[in-house]
Amino acid sequence: MKKKLFITRPIPDKVIKKAEKYFTVTMRDSVLPTKKEELVYALQNFDAIIGAIGDQFSLGVFSTAKTPRTKIISNFGVGYDHLDLNAAKDLKIKVTNTPDVVTNATADLAMALILMASRRAVEGDRLVRSGDWKGWNPMQMLGTHVSGSTLGIIGMGRIGKAIAKRGNLGFEMPVLYYNRSEVSNEGLQNSHQVKSLDDLLINADIIVVSLPGSPETHHLIDNKSFEKMKSSSILINIARGEIVKESDLIVALKNKSIRGAGLDVYEFEPSVPKALIDLENVVLLPHLGTAALSVREKMGNLALENIIAFLLDQKEPPNLIN
Repeated sequence: MKKKLFITRPIPDKVIKKAEKYFTVTMRDSVLPTKKEELVYALQNFDAIIGAIGDQFSLGVFSTAKTPRTKIISNFGVGYDHLDLNAAKDLKIKVTNTPDVVTNATADLAMALILMASRRAVEGDRLVRSGDWKGWNPMQMLGTHVSGSTLGIIGMGRIGKAIAKRGNLGFEMPVLYYNRSEVSNEGLQNSHQVKSLDDLLINADIIVVSLPGSPETHHLIDNKSFEKMKSSSILINIARGEIVKESDLIVALKNKSIRGAGLDVYEFEPSVPKALIDLENVVLLPHLGTAALSVREKMGNLALENIIAFLLDQKEPPNLIN
């Protein structure tokens, strides 16, 4: 008899068909985060779960499940701050993720946000669509010239390094990067690791948040951070929404303490404050970091490979977190 696999959100058909070769598959139709009672039911009745961001596998969920049937939770994505790793470990549930396949897609989107926010692309699109555009003029919608601007990367992991390479080698941007541990500059030109976050905030023109969500990074960027930034600086967040204190960002954008921002994630996602939506100097995307079919297929296949390795091949999953 096949083992039972629960998938919390719709994923690409190719991945589902592959999964059905190995498992009896149940997949939710809803694209919304899985509710607590659904997660508890899944833990009690399925051998493996493919979960995603927003599925809050909290201590309360694990405690309510008591003696779960689930042996492995394979996270569809790289970030796992929605999973209580200690609670999973206590119940002997393995947790995996899909790290490498998301790197380039997320870095590409970061560059898209950099260009959109710097060159005021969304504002320009709205102007043309409104019918109010009167034609080219030398002082129209002046933005930030990306090439040559100093790029600041907060968090120099896989994605941070990929963003740094794109900016440095593609746009000749000097790079400053802040990381808790020492890392190499990966062959970048005119780049170096700064000793403190303040050094980066003070000196960078475009600042990209590329850190995992955790209690240590919660509200890392707040009003004090914005006070240190240049009034001409632009903030990009493609990591986790709660790293940036959203209410402080809104004030900074309203007061023009910084020039602009580009966001793909939000503190209370999917809720986005009207005060943020109403601002012209911010680009807002609906968490599109890895939203390309080929990438999502790779993520799904890797999530599945982790489960197959552990449950069927009785090997350590290739992307074991805990």
